[in-house]
Amino acid sequence: MDGTLRHIKGALPIAVESKKKGIKRIILPKESANEAAIVDGIDVYGFVNLTEVISFLNEDSNPEKTFTDKKDLFSSINSYLHDFSDVKGQENVKRALEVAAAGAHNILMIGPPGSGKTMLAKRLPSILPPLTFDEALETTKIHSIAGILPKHKAIITERPFRSPHHTVSDAALVGGGSFPKPGEVSFAHFGVLFLDELPEFKKNVLEVLRQPLEDAKVTVSRSKLSLEFPANFMLAAAMNPCPCGFYTDPNKECTCAPPQIQKYMAKISGPLLDRIDIHIEVPAVKYKELSSKSFGEKSEDIRKRVIAARQVQLERFKDYKNVFNNGDMGSKEVRTFCNLDEQGEGLLKMAMTKLGLSARAYDRILKVSRTIADLEHAENILPQHISEAIQYRSLDRELWKH
Repeated sequence: MDGTLRHIKGALPIAVESKKKGIKRIILPKESANEAAIVDGIDVYGFVNLTEVISFLNEDSNPEKTFTDKKDLFSSINSYLHDFSDVKGQENVKRALEVAAAGAHNILMIGPPGSGKTMLAKRLPSILPPLTFDEALETTKIHSIAGILPKHKAIITERPFRSPHHTVSDAALVGGGSFPKPGEVSFAHFGVLFLDELPEFKKNVLEVLRQPLEDAKVTVSRSKLSLEFPANFMLAAAMNPCPCGFYTDPNKECTCAPPQIQKYMAKISGPLLDRIDIHIEVPAVKYKELSSKSFGEKSEDIRKRVIAARQVQLERFKDYKNVFNNGDMGSKEVRTFCNLDEQGEGLLKMAMTKLGLSARAYDRILKVSRTIADLEHAENILPQHISEAIQYRSLDRELWKH
């Protein structure tokens, strides 16, 4: 009852909307003022209590406007806590994550417990291109509305990484509730949504993921209103190859019967797998690699290659609506930009028949091989690009079908 002004949710969207409506000045609690001051062209005043507000309105005081230095905020961009140089071994998986980041492809990692799937996934945001100011603004708005923006932070400068537990409800994942709120997919906007132990998620929860993966947004409809939340994220998922976890491990014997493995794999529906371009096996790390004193390549160096490949794609799709990178390509774009020479065609045909790859793998292989070519600055997709992309379709092989 002392008139203290408390921190509020949504200060940034309030400032954005006020500017649109032609409002020149706004008063906010001091704790929320920095966030709103990011918006140019509007004066933000932050006060500790109502006494200060009344004094200001009566023109008895002349407080300073709140100023937020955007350059200073973005000086810490890309200062991620986790770096790829920390990871011992797993070079093939690091490469797959680089390809995924370069083309904005969704990725699924399959491997035994303790092979480093979660450790690798946490480092994926560190190799993605830096957030632009507009992207940072949009991401911050979502976090601000939900009240999960840290009080000391005016704007989000790192790509979000969200990792909900497999007991999450469908409303908590995609948004909803009696008073609709954004879900984890929106909190991961312009970042990474990581689903660990993928088959352990409830089937209905995984099914609701299909719309945001397709449309990069979530529509929540209620009798009185309909809300749309942005959800443009990269999906990274991880799973064991079987219930005990050791089906593909050469060092430990799998105790699961074939029907158990089939039932476990069947928990992930075909339509969801259709939206995941890369499946990569993550083997257990050998002692020799674990005990090595050498460090791997830094995230900063990998990110430079990813940014260069993304620039190529932005130029390629400049005349296309809602297609910004290879992961966004539909069948029409694949036919236009993923032409193969005779040798490449032969290699892909052989892979489809000999390895027993499914029909849905065809477009995925072409999209991923286009990204691999972009990473090498190659104008055309070459046989070696096709060959590497084929390796990223683990779940389409006969091994997983019996």
